[in-house]
Amino acid sequence: MFIVNVEAAICKDGKWLLITRSTKEEHAGGTLALVGGKVDIEGDSLEILERTVKRECYEEVGIVIKDEVTFVYSSSFVTGDGRHVINMVFLCEYDSGTAAAKSPDEVEAVHWLTREEIMNHPLAPPWTKESIRRAALTPIP
Repeated sequence: MFIVNVEAAICKDGKWLLITRSTKEEHAGGTLALVGGKVDIEGDSLEILERTVKRECYEEVGIVIKDEVTFVYSSSFVTGDGRHVINMVFLCEYDSGTAAAKSPDEVEAVHWLTREEIMNHPLAPPWTKESIRRAALTPIP
């Protein structure tokens, strides 16, 4: 059984929205990450991934993204305690709201950073850099 996780790659005015994950987080606490979270079990459902990425953006940092989201890529990993995770990144367009840490148990800080700042940041893990690299190459339909 996999945990399914989604993340939003959001660029506005040449800067990408990233969070510093809370040090309380089980996986990668204290690192830079895209906004995102686990998909809830809903039974029969349509567009569950898209709705989840929109919900996570609002719950974690208080922003609304536009309805259309574009799949960028997927990956898998195993957490330190042995849980298997499928992670999917979506390119999303900012719509409204002011990004701020709404959930201190999940988000310590919010940042708008250029691609270069992310690639050189000491708290940016390789998978976050890879997500930004791929999202920057993904055209918005």
